[in-house]
Amino acid sequence: MTKTSFLSRYRTPRLPVPHQGDTALVTGATSGIGHATAKELVRRQFRVIGTSRTPDSPTSRANAPDGVELIPLDLEDPDSIAAVPADLEKLGAGPVTVLVNNAGESQNGPLEELPREALVRLFQVNVIGHVELTQLLLPQMRDARRGRVVFVGSMLGSFPLAYRGSYGASKAAVKAFAFSARREVSRFGIGVSVMEPGAINTGLSERRTIYVDDHGHYAEEFRTMLNHLNDNEATGISAAEVADEILKAISDRRPRPLYATGSSSRLAFPAARLLPRDTMGGIIAAKHGL
Repeated sequence: MTKTSFLSRYRTPRLPVPHQGDTALVTGATSGIGHATAKELVRRQFRVIGTSRTPDSPTSRANAPDGVELIPLDLEDPDSIAAVPADLEKLGAGPVTVLVNNAGESQNGPLEELPREALVRLFQVNVIGHVELTQLLLPQMRDARRGRVVFVGSMLGSFPLAYRGSYGASKAAVKAFAFSARREVSRFGIGVSVMEPGAINTGLSERRTIYVDDHGHYAEEFRTMLNHLNDNEATGISAAEVADEILKAISDRRPRPLYATGSSSRLAFPAARLLPRDTMGGIIAAKHGL
């Protein structure tokens, strides 16, 4: 067997591409990456339904991209997740063939000081909630014999950073679910990918949850990390650039397992294969002032 045929045997099969007019569901569609992705899907003539915890509020309606319909979704609430198929049916939406799992929480704090309830909420919102939503919508894709699921992760899922362990762990968990599911669902024409953005200028720094004792052992170094993180994001890539990568995962005939952009991703991933893990961790820490 030649090298080419060996690689071809194990690569991702060619998969059907969702059609114009198909229904796409984007969680967290009123801000940041979700907003940019929903807007681009509308431009590409999908029927786009977005989610918001408060879809009927004036703020959510004002922030939704033109052409995007909103339904309620609180990923912390299993009943809210379970209601999504019924809410889609009320809109008369056809089968969802594109799902962008984007909404989530950005959590920060030293491991020693993270409250249990905060960890439980984070994993419900960032991991379990999106897994549950995907479980509910996969049958529609399977029946349609086409579909794309994109989990919006983070480069912190591949490159952990001190004081961001819980957030990075949630994104690493999402990646494991997604990579495993690729094999499970590809025979039904469904592609599953992860998008790992680096620093993004979306205003997320204003919405982070923070758990740290301001007078504790970790306070000074934590603040140093957070200041550098905020500075990196202020000069980071735009949400539209991330959306462009997400659309590749939706439109590529052979969707890759992982798409990444920002924070020197083109250098970081090759470097991680060459450098000792501890060295790579030190480089990432130094970039954040540690």
